[in-house]
Amino acid sequence: MTEIVSREIQLASRPNGMPTAANFNLVETKLEPLPDDRVLVRNLYMSVDPYMRGRMNDAKSYVPPFQLDKPLEGSAVGEVVEARAEGFKAGDIVTSSLGWREYFIAEPQALQLVNREIQPLSIYLGLLGATGLTAWAGLNLVDVKAGETIFISGAAGAVGNVAGQLAKLRGCQVIGSAGSAEKIEFLKTECGFDRVFNYKTAPVLEQLQQAAPDGIDVYFDNVGGESLEAALSALRVYGRIIACGGISGYNAEQPTPGPSNLFNITTKRLTMKGLIVSDSLHLIEEFQREVGGYFQAGKLQNQETVVTGIDRAVDAFLGLFDGKNIGKMVVKLD
Repeated sequence: MTEIVSREIQLASRPNGMPTAANFNLVETKLEPLPDDRVLVRNLYMSVDPYMRGRMNDAKSYVPPFQLDKPLEGSAVGEVVEARAEGFKAGDIVTSSLGWREYFIAEPQALQLVNREIQPLSIYLGLLGATGLTAWAGLNLVDVKAGETIFISGAAGAVGNVAGQLAKLRGCQVIGSAGSAEKIEFLKTECGFDRVFNYKTAPVLEQLQQAAPDGIDVYFDNVGGESLEAALSALRVYGRIIACGGISGYNAEQPTPGPSNLFNITTKRLTMKGLIVSDSLHLIEEFQREVGGYFQAGKLQNQETVVTGIDRAVDAFLGLFDGKNIGKMVVKLD
C-alpha cells in the first residue's frame, strides 16, 4: 500500500451554545501500513446529524462524547481500497460509523457490506440508513395505524419527511410543519402530506388547530419547545407522542423550561415514548426489506441536500441548525 494522507475533522474545543467553525480543525494524517485482518476504506459520503451536537459536550448521555483533538464520528458510506480480512475485497461498498474523514483502516466487524446496485449510495445514510430506520421504528413504537391523524414537526428534515411518507403508506392523515415556502411545497408535492404549515409565520398551536380542528392522534416530535406544547394541546384522549428529537433546544446555554401544559399527559391519559435508533438495530434487515421495497417500487422519495468536500463538512453540520437542508444532509467526499 502506498502512503495515504487523509484529511479529517477533529473537535478542537467544546461549544458553548451554538457551535462555530472555531470549534473544529481540519487535519491531515498519514495512515499506517495496512495490517493483517484489517480493511482500508475510502469514504464516499458522510452524514451530519443534529444529535452530534450533544456528543460535543463533555457530559454523560446515551452515546459517549467526542474526544478533543480526535476525529469526530458519524455514519458513512465508503469503498474498500484494499482488504486483508476475510469477506471483503477491493471495490466493495460498506457502511460504518467512521465518517468525518477521507480514509480509515478498520476491523471487519466495524463494516457492513451493502448493495452497490442501489443508487445513490448515499441512500444508506438516509432513507435506507439510520435516518429511515428512526422514522420506521418511531411509527412502530406507538403502533401508528390507518385512519389516524399524525402531526410531524421538522417535517422537511431527514427523519420527518420519511416518517410522513411512511405514515401515508399506512393510511394516515399527515400534518407537517416546516420553516420555508420551499419546504412546504416539497412536503405537499413530493411527500404527499395532507396539510402543511410554516411554523415561522404564526403560532404553532393556532396553525395546528386549523390543520386538525378535531385534534391529532399521534405527534412525532423532532423539535420540542413550542411544537411539543402545541401538540400536547391538540392531542386527543389516549394520544401518543414519539419523542425523537428536540433540535430547538440543542444549542441552549441554559436548560429550557418544560411545556406549560404538561399536565395534559395526565388529563388526556397520553403516552410519550422516547426513541433511540440504536434500540432497533436488530431490526435493520426487516426495515431494509420493507422500506427498500417501497423505494424500489417508486413509493418513497429519497430527498438529500448534498455538500461536496470534507472542508465543507462543518458548514454542512452548522447548516442543520439554520434549516438549510431539505431531507437528509449529506457530505460527498472528493
